[in-house]
Amino acid sequence: MNEPSLRTPRSLALPFDPLLLLATLGIMACSLLAIGASTQDDIPGQPDYYFNRQLLFFAVGFVLMAAISRIDYTRARELKYGLYGASIVLIFATWAFGGVTRGSRRAIQTPFFEIQTSELVKVLLILVLSAVVIDRARDLGSRQTTARIMLLALIPTALVMLQPDLGSALVYVVSAVAILFVAGVPWYRLAVLGAIGVSAIAFVLAIGPAVGVNVLQDYQVERLTAFLHPTDNPGDEGYQQNQSRIAVGAGQRTGRGDLSSQTRLNFLPEHHTDFVFAVVGERWGFVGAALVLTLYALLLWRGLRILTISKNLYGALIAGGIVAMILFQLFVNVGMNIGIMPITGIPLPLLSYGGSSVLTTLIALGLLQSIYAQGRAAAATKGRVLSM
Repeated sequence: MNEPSLRTPRSLALPFDPLLLLATLGIMACSLLAIGASTQDDIPGQPDYYFNRQLLFFAVGFVLMAAISRIDYTRARELKYGLYGASIVLIFATWAFGGVTRGSRRAIQTPFFEIQTSELVKVLLILVLSAVVIDRARDLGSRQTTARIMLLALIPTALVMLQPDLGSALVYVVSAVAILFVAGVPWYRLAVLGAIGVSAIAFVLAIGPAVGVNVLQDYQVERLTAFLHPTDNPGDEGYQQNQSRIAVGAGQRTGRGDLSSQTRLNFLPEHHTDFVFAVVGERWGFVGAALVLTLYALLLWRGLRILTISKNLYGALIAGGIVAMILFQLFVNVGMNIGIMPITGIPLPLLSYGGSSVLTTLIALGLLQSIYAQGRAAAATKGRVLSM
């Protein structure tokens, strides 16, 4: 008689992480409520235009998330070079076929929606860098390994900065550093990377322009520094953040509901994308904003929990990169809505309107669900019971 296999087969019965799913659905519901309430008058004759499209993005993204959660994420390790090449091709495709909007070439227009390739590259780069770290796991303490991994991250970073898309570029760098941190790279190497990053920012924003070297356009520098003195140019660079702060403050404890004049009367620009958190703050006040942030806290906690129960280091690195990607976007977007961070065009994951951002985030959450399911299956074969 053949001995039974100790390997537990993958099947459709493997569960989702229920709390991660709850957080995901909760944020999606908040997004639909905020977008539906704030865009009624944006397109004459089509009050539900943005609501319906966001609902469609969620439906497609949810199917992708469910499908990816059933796929063995470790297969991506074997495809790392192809995925990295695809990332570079996608960025170049935007240069070749993308339309110019407000001075930036960031998206490819299709008959259905705009494809912002730099969003998808966020997830692809996490898969690639995590695989490279695994391949060089025995040599993580060397400068060459750290430099190689950061170089792989900086190539697409530099390419998207030329579009220019500073927000996505920052996400790439943060995700790479997070992966190195989870991998156990010595702290002093991470400190050196941090010092280099601070020096680069100082050069781009202050030192370079002072000596005649302009990495960014003047309008980009003004946009990045306007949050430091928002009242100096209230009708120009500081306008968006001033209006956002007014909206958030006007909501007070429980919000203004249908009397939310900042968004309904279009004083607040980009109220369905970059400044959707201000919509929540004005319409539902502190209570609504706290609910949204609680859902994000739950989502991030589950991501960290999944990191700890991963069946292998590759899964832990992917989970760490995804958590860092979402956390950084959350921090920067909410920060710019309340006036403590510069405006960089970084969307609020799942809450901001946009097909590319929504699909990318749900794909990332599908990977987390896959890591969760396989981690629990691996623990079950060893007779271990994992707590929630």
